[in-house]
Amino acid sequence: MDMKLEVVVVPVSDVDRAKDFYTGLGWRLDADVPTGADFRVVQMTPPGSPASVIFGTSLTEQEPGSARGLHLIVDDIEAAREELRKGGADPSEVFHDASGVFHHAGTDARVPGPAPERGSYGSFLSFSDPDGNGWLLQEITTRLPGRLDPATTAFSSADDLASSLRRAAAAHGEHEDRTGKEDADWPDWYARYMVSEQAGTEPPS
Repeated sequence: MDMKLEVVVVPVSDVDRAKDFYTGLGWRLDADVPTGADFRVVQMTPPGSPASVIFGTSLTEQEPGSARGLHLIVDDIEAAREELRKGGADPSEVFHDASGVFHHAGTDARVPGPAPERGSYGSFLSFSDPDGNGWLLQEITTRLPGRLDPATTAFSSADDLASSLRRAAAAHGEHEDRTGKEDADWPDWYARYMVSEQAGTEPPS
């Protein structure tokens, strides 16, 4: 049975302030439902994310600002940092971890700059919401094998789809150069390439 992460609760002290902050970052407002003076649920979704966050009044026993290690995945961490800055956040500089595996807790073992050779999974930055809930951005450009279900290939925007098509077109051009002939079944080849790219599996030859 599939079990898909749907929502994460973010503990905040001021619901409207949190709503304004995340709206400023370009997050979609899905719901804002007050059912009385002592209960309110706000749901927001980061751009392109299948999972959402919720915060509100009387929603969690967690202390406001106590959430840590909330990860957002991007394919260009430098561009994402600039978007966060313009949106009103105060992001850290891009860093990678001294371990070369995953980041330590807090700010331990942070090495300035992106991962060597801009390796996928290796570059991070951090920011916090007004309550101090801690977010991290992680740059992933190529998924490890098996990390994505090929049956659920999806694109977060028209630009994302267009970029994937351009990469498929370039790879298909190399494919035709290798075979020395025009490929009449190029739509099938494009589809296999784009699915394999997202799933982290071997692309068509």
